Amino acid sequence: MSTAPAQPGLPPGPLAVLLGRLAGIADEMGAVLRRAAYSPNIKERADCSAALFTAGGELLVQAEHIPVHLGSMPASVAAAIAAVGPDVAPGTDVVLNDPFAGGTHLNDITVVTPVHVGGRLVGWAANRAHHADVGGAAPGSMPADATDVHQEGYRLPPVRLTPEVEAVLLANSRTAWERAGDLRAQRGANAVGARRFAELVATGAPVGEAIAYGERRMRAALARLGDGVWSVEDVLDSGGPGGPPVRVAVRLEKSGEHLTFDFTGTDAQQPGNVNAVEAVTVSSVAFAVRAVVDPGAPANAGSARPITVVAPPGTVVAARYPAAVAAGNVEVSQRVADVCLLALAAAFPGRVAAAGQGTMNNVVVGGAGWVYYETVGGGQGARPGRDGMSGVHTAMTNTRNTPIEALERAYPLRVRRLRLRPGTGGAGRWRGGDGIERDLEVLEPVTLSLVTERRHSRPWGLDGGEPGAAGDNLLLPGGDEAAARRLPDKVTLRLAPGDVLRLRTPGGGGYGTP
Repeated sequence: MSTAPAQPGLPPGPLAVLLGRLAGIADEMGAVLRRAAYSPNIKERADCSAALFTAGGELLVQAEHIPVHLGSMPASVAAAIAAVGPDVAPGTDVVLNDPFAGGTHLNDITVVTPVHVGGRLVGWAANRAHHADVGGAAPGSMPADATDVHQEGYRLPPVRLTPEVEAVLLANSRTAWERAGDLRAQRGANAVGARRFAELVATGAPVGEAIAYGERRMRAALARLGDGVWSVEDVLDSGGPGGPPVRVAVRLEKSGEHLTFDFTGTDAQQPGNVNAVEAVTVSSVAFAVRAVVDPGAPANAGSARPITVVAPPGTVVAARYPAAVAAGNVEVSQRVADVCLLALAAAFPGRVAAAGQGTMNNVVVGGAGWVYYETVGGGQGARPGRDGMSGVHTAMTNTRNTPIEALERAYPLRVRRLRLRPGTGGAGRWRGGDGIERDLEVLEPVTLSLVTERRHSRPWGLDGGEPGAAGDNLLLPGGDEAAARRLPDKVTLRLAPGDVLRLRTPGGGGYGTP
């Protein structure tokens, strides 16, 4: 716990108890959601997040779940409040996934539930979960060749989650039974969170003190750091299949207790699906700042107040309708985090690790009545004084891998090989972590979509460290090594029984001169 002084009237001890109780509620929501979910993506991989908000929609507390979900969820709650108003009845659930109305990409369905005490609205419980299929041109709703959001699935603006709305949503999914189960899990998680939150508020707990403390702590941490201006840039491998590299640029200005991240100069939104809505960019900035400036600070609306994000509309970091956005949430978020961390490394040397793998390595496979989705780990960047970890998820994702036993039980797929890629971490005084190599055999005709990055560009090293190795996607027709051919970084194609996808994920950058 920080030694920063508590606000008068709430000593450090009671403040620590309050923060712990709030975090415990969010953690319990996540546990309920994972246990009750139907899909392996949520149950096994924990591709979901939970948080609590004030009556006005300010982020109060979040569990340590998925950074790209949590930092962008305030936009969803704001959209939900705008849709139903402040006089919403107890027990109402609001659902949405529209990227241009508070969402991120269509797979991420958010459920928002009001919390009442004595008939008075005191807050909101919210959770977000990645649903494996919400319609669209390809199984998994992440077609690599999408050129507008309508090809990616069913868009749902903020509406009350009635049986009629649920029926329409399920009718647009290839896996309706699984969607129904996951939606029930989301509603159950919010019911538990709302009940626990109401119990806490009913005791008279001053929950708003958590936000005030978050702001004080972040401002105090920033005040101890020097002022200046730093500009950096990085690239995305492509905006879609066969597209050119896409530039992501940021100008960081530190002045007193305030940080400004200005993305002016970033490339325009792309005809492919490598576009992020502004909420995703704000989420990536929040992650980078918290990781570098004060990792122990509460992740709430207070700690975000000293931070300004300038994301020019119509760019890949603030895409406008009707841009395709499936890769914005999973890949652009990673590169935005990378450039923010690189700028912070220039501003505050010795506080930032070298680049991690910089991609979520999205694999989507769909057959008759089933859809499998997974992101695959890679190398973590080396840190000052410590090597990077190997075969882990980094930056904007915090999911687990699907256990092989669970994967093969649920889908007609077989994992032929899973191992680390020795030597793929960047050299340095401290080495970057190694990537993963995995062979996945399909046992029936399927559609495969890959949405990956760092297949051409490489994760950068720091302070003289060398970059990590790029990743690689290979197809082995019939499992034949001699016939192996390289696949693009983003592609949707058909596979026959016996075909093998070999996914090689990037290593992390090195730190310090080798």
